Amino acid sequence: MGSKLKSLGLIGFGVVAGVAASLQYSALAQKMQGLPLPLEKLSEFTEIFGMIKSDYVEPVEDEKLLNEAINGMVSALDPHSAYLDKKSFKELREGTEGKFIGLGIEVAMEDGYVKVISPIEDSPASRAGIHPGDLITRIDGVPIKGLSIDDAVKKMRGEPNTKIDLTIARKTEDKPIVVTLIRELIKQHSVKGKIVAPGYAWLRISQFQEPTLEDMVKKINALYLEDPALKGLVLDLRNDPGGLLPGAIGVSAAFLPKDVAVVSTNGQVEDSKRTYFAKREFYAGRVGSDPLAKLPAAVKHVPMVVLINTGSASASEIVAGALQDYRRATILGTQSYGKGSVQTVHQITDETAVKLTTARYYTPLGRAIQAKGIQPDLRVEETANGDGFNALRSREADLLKHLSNDKEAEAEAEALSVDEVEEEKRLVELAKKSTPVEFGSKEDFQLQQALNHLKGVAVKVTPLKTINTETAANAPAFAPAANPKTNTKNNANKK
Repeated sequence: MGSKLKSLGLIGFGVVAGVAASLQYSALAQKMQGLPLPLEKLSEFTEIFGMIKSDYVEPVEDEKLLNEAINGMVSALDPHSAYLDKKSFKELREGTEGKFIGLGIEVAMEDGYVKVISPIEDSPASRAGIHPGDLITRIDGVPIKGLSIDDAVKKMRGEPNTKIDLTIARKTEDKPIVVTLIRELIKQHSVKGKIVAPGYAWLRISQFQEPTLEDMVKKINALYLEDPALKGLVLDLRNDPGGLLPGAIGVSAAFLPKDVAVVSTNGQVEDSKRTYFAKREFYAGRVGSDPLAKLPAAVKHVPMVVLINTGSASASEIVAGALQDYRRATILGTQSYGKGSVQTVHQITDETAVKLTTARYYTPLGRAIQAKGIQPDLRVEETANGDGFNALRSREADLLKHLSNDKEAEAEAEALSVDEVEEEKRLVELAKKSTPVEFGSKEDFQLQQALNHLKGVAVKVTPLKTINTETAANAPAFAPAANPKTNTKNNANKK
């Protein structure tokens, strides 16, 4: 293995996040020792390379051909592996700091188009009315079908105060929409909160970044200062696409008992088989003070509800899964996105890197998150009648070449029944007349149901089967996780 420069611990997907674990120099020669090389295929590659150089209709630079070959090889593996050129690598590092020049949208690739997972709050995209589920089909009038996700993102990035036109296909509209946006410095304020009823607080984390943990501590202290006798807390992780792994561990540790396991990983190499605990060294480094030491003691025991939806991915799923396994909080909302894979960034040169999927994430009780997500304890849709934009969103399992869930066989896709087709049509028609709910507002139906649950009032559960039969139904509150080493070995055997 190469020497580690520093721990980035990134997880998630899209424009800002999308990587995890550690930043490393690749010791390629060392790794290749003992591995047989497919000489016939390498010879074929060399022949095709020479053919392009000599016969293609116009000259092509060597660097361009080789970069595209590398990019194609890596991106063909799964939706989250990618080659990062100079610009992409720089933007990735900037994104972890919570600021970058762009439009403010989290995206993934679907059917050759860029699909909006979630617009970042108070960004050009959110102000322009871009919705989760929108498909970006053209950038400045040029079709983007066939571009890689990284190439499409490059086109959306640019200099501040420059204009860009996005052509959007929306399931709720009959014709494409052209939206004009102005690029700007996106500064994400990932934590907000307020007292939403006497004795009850709402705490929202929109993404996990470097400042998130300290910002959360400040916000919780401010909430307790405003209302020292809090009787309940709603942690809102809806449309949170992920971010930094230490942030997810720290947020979990704020509410869990000391030193318990929060999440584990398992992959092909030994270094990918790890367990992360609710200890300072896992969320704040081995040197320095513990930011969680500033929290009021009551936060460890205040009754909690965690809100999730299809836009909740990666780091937010780690937090929801850990609090659910220990029965520390009730999970309310709809099934999460299912992004449970680890992307390790291997630095190739000073300015380029490869983002490679190297492991899967598991909750403390060993549940695999990948392509399944977190099922809520109480299934509650966005609106009282069970309709809303959440029904129109896709999940990790819908992406082409997604990594499978190694803990159980994925169900084969089944044809929709006539009733389901009619229901989809009805949801689309309804969405034409509705607008996304503002999280934290009085009109936020899921938040109101979370408050009902905390107050002991009946919750208006969506009329579907009650979820969460596989979690800690038989485990006591704050039950210790199973032996992490045993879990990862079993995971490896089941792959």
